[in-house]
Amino acid sequence: MKKGFYGLIIAIGLSTATGCQPQKKGWELVWEENFDQIGQFDETAWSKIPRGTADWNNYMSDFDSCYALRDGKMILRGMINHSQPNDTAPYLTGGIYTKGKVNFTNEGRIEIHAKLNGATGAWPAFWMLPENESWPGGGEIDIMERLNYDSIAYQTVHSTYTYILGIKDNPQHGSTGIINPNEYNTYGLEMYSDSLVFFINGNRTFAYPRIETDKEGQYPFDGKAFYLLIDMQLGGSWVGKIDPTELPVEMEIDWVRYYRKK
Repeated sequence: MKKGFYGLIIAIGLSTATGCQPQKKGWELVWEENFDQIGQFDETAWSKIPRGTADWNNYMSDFDSCYALRDGKMILRGMINHSQPNDTAPYLTGGIYTKGKVNFTNEGRIEIHAKLNGATGAWPAFWMLPENESWPGGGEIDIMERLNYDSIAYQTVHSTYTYILGIKDNPQHGSTGIINPNEYNTYGLEMYSDSLVFFINGNRTFAYPRIETDKEGQYPFDGKAFYLLIDMQLGGSWVGKIDPTELPVEMEIDWVRYYRKK
């Protein structure tokens, strides 16, 4: 049963969800977002991601047509820029994040239920960054990245250890998992003091452990607050060229849920 609950985790404290809510054995649901609002998403939990200079955010826009609430789902679009003459970007994309509003910490499980519509050059992602540290030292957790029309999703971690030192196979810093490309899928992450464990549709796909090493920054994911980013980006050095004839493209977010260990 869907029930609107728009509690917040301000800084790193929690508001607890009650009532008829989905539960998992050994876990307690403490926050969820069902996108049941009318007209505008909940701005006490989410903000639009601003434009930047990196591949992942160089087309981000606050243009209303990049966003919609439809049938209890958050719609994020990537489109050709036909109507914003003061914006020189050829494309516009929508993205939201919980930065400064809702945070996620150790002993937590986050799940996102979503449908990723394909297009050549489409690059939807769910991922996490730390509130109070810079990249890459603070770490990055990629819960899901999907390219074009792929039937797989990428799940990856980044840090000083993997990016600056380039140590990506001790331990393995990423993997892929099968998705149902034309359906809704559930992407999950469990965060522990000694490991990150990834899931797709309830199946464990990949784990990144803390290891003993004298190298810097191998596991920067313990004891800090992370925020969630959800963005529908287009193009870039990884996903490749955009086919404008296949736009607009949409990502449909049904719900986000956050659990803590009982």
